[in-house]
Amino acid sequence: MLRVLTLATLFPDAARPNFGVFVERQTLGLAARDGVTVQVVAPRGLPPFPLDRMAIYRTLAAQPARERWKDVTVHRPRFLNLPGTHGRWHAAMLVRALIPVLNGIRRDFPFDVIDAEFFFPDGPAAVALGRHFGVPVSIKARGADIHHWGTAPATADQVIAAGRAAHGLLAVSDAMADDMAALGIPRPAVHRTGIDRALFHPRDRTGGKAALGIAGPLVVSIGALIPRKGHDLVIDAVAALPGVTLLIAGQGPEQAALQARIDTLGAADRIRLLGPLPHADLPPLIAAADVMALASASEGLANAWVEALACGTPIVIPDAGGAREVVDRPAAGRIVDRSAPAIAAGIAALLANPPATADVVAAADPFSWDRNAAELHAHLAALARNAIGRLT
Repeated sequence: MLRVLTLATLFPDAARPNFGVFVERQTLGLAARDGVTVQVVAPRGLPPFPLDRMAIYRTLAAQPARERWKDVTVHRPRFLNLPGTHGRWHAAMLVRALIPVLNGIRRDFPFDVIDAEFFFPDGPAAVALGRHFGVPVSIKARGADIHHWGTAPATADQVIAAGRAAHGLLAVSDAMADDMAALGIPRPAVHRTGIDRALFHPRDRTGGKAALGIAGPLVVSIGALIPRKGHDLVIDAVAALPGVTLLIAGQGPEQAALQARIDTLGAADRIRLLGPLPHADLPPLIAAADVMALASASEGLANAWVEALACGTPIVIPDAGGAREVVDRPAAGRIVDRSAPAIAAGIAALLANPPATADVVAAADPFSWDRNAAELHAHLAALARNAIGRLT
């Protein structure tokens, strides 16, 4: 029996059901494997009093310290998040908070390996915890954990040191693996995301549009409303395409600025912010669209890209992260410059000459949650088998 402790600062909770949903899905797939048991530690970073009383943190503070979440035991300990330190002390505070928690967990669940699901602060903390408890550690890189935390002055050294000290490394794409190697981290194995085919599949596009009250061409964009996602560029692009509707699903600090941009462009009749949607509500929205456009400045390999393809919806994206590993054929969509005119041209080209739905769906074939779980199981089992004599 392989006992896995998954450490994930990105993991859903009752107040944030979409937060790290891809980590949740991967974890549930691993837990469903024969011969594997999993417990999750999903820490909550809270600032000191009185900042912890702010509304943004009250929902985090209200989460239970331990619960059953979709048939997996999830521990939600608090750690001290010191504002204004640019993350410098996140990992140290995480280790300080987690040692007593893991002491308690280990009495009933003597985990064989720690599986860190984000490179910062999870990775450096996992390495320290692995040394403390004498177990091997794997760290997975997903995107901003390398592109931001791996280059930021306050945290880059911690990220690189963790990468060099971990017993196993994973990355969501070949491009992400290359970026890690360029930082001086050993090149990791590529561990691709999966796709839930029971949810994400083609549907009646005309009927889907009718249900949304839309008759003409439809573009959707899925992602947090943050500058890195480039929703402003997609808004500008669609505003320049007469008769095209844009629906954006997501939440974040840029919501007011994006709405103001839509209003200034006089496009509120055909460009709308939908706010956050439950993950299960995304498939019919994506499948109704003619194009999914996301103008990310950086990515590892965005789940939204693959989900769109599985729905038969081609994508328009910049050459970020693993973009060329997903858009590897004309039917999958277009890779364009990260500018509103280029995005508009990519969308217009797909609307004028839409690829066959079956050809779009075929581009998602390499992505499978079953394969994802099997590869993660094999990776972690090998670390556990090889641990004797290797731990320092």
